[in-house]
Amino acid sequence: MIMKRRVITLVIIIVCFLLGSTVFHVLSFAEIKPNLLIIVTASYGFMRGKKAGMAVGMISGLLMDIFWGGTLGFYTLLFAVIGYVNGCFRRLFYDEDIKLPIALIAASELVYGLVLYICFYMLHGDFSFGGYLTKVIMPELVYTILATLVLYQIILHINRRLETEEQRSASKFV
Repeated sequence: MIMKRRVITLVIIIVCFLLGSTVFHVLSFAEIKPNLLIIVTASYGFMRGKKAGMAVGMISGLLMDIFWGGTLGFYTLLFAVIGYVNGCFRRLFYDEDIKLPIALIAASELVYGLVLYICFYMLHGDFSFGGYLTKVIMPELVYTILATLVLYQIILHINRRLETEEQRSASKFV
């Protein structure tokens, strides 16, 4: 059962990575597209806990490092931290409440945008934070929240199904 959950998680990560780099790349508005890997990392963090969030974050970040990163490990570390921090909110998570997941995903996207600005623009001498905030961070944040409304429901449904299967298999052993 654990292997099945890991395979399904890996499939979700790869599908979101492929969707983010193909379909949503075509559907981008002014070069802005939603960050589906942030949605998956944050969702697994607060649904499954710190370890699962960090593991999903590491896989998501590693995919980004391999395909788009200049330095191997930057996105891996960033996504692992985002997954871990979201995992700290597992005790506050309820299936029916969508406000907390949207708030955490929005905060994760904001932190992601700020870290990218600091590491890739500010350290290189570009101090136009207001322009970067209004032209990149905020539109990507809004677009990610809109994508969250759809993708989160899918991830939540998969999580519920996996939990019911785990409970059924656990009851067979008792």
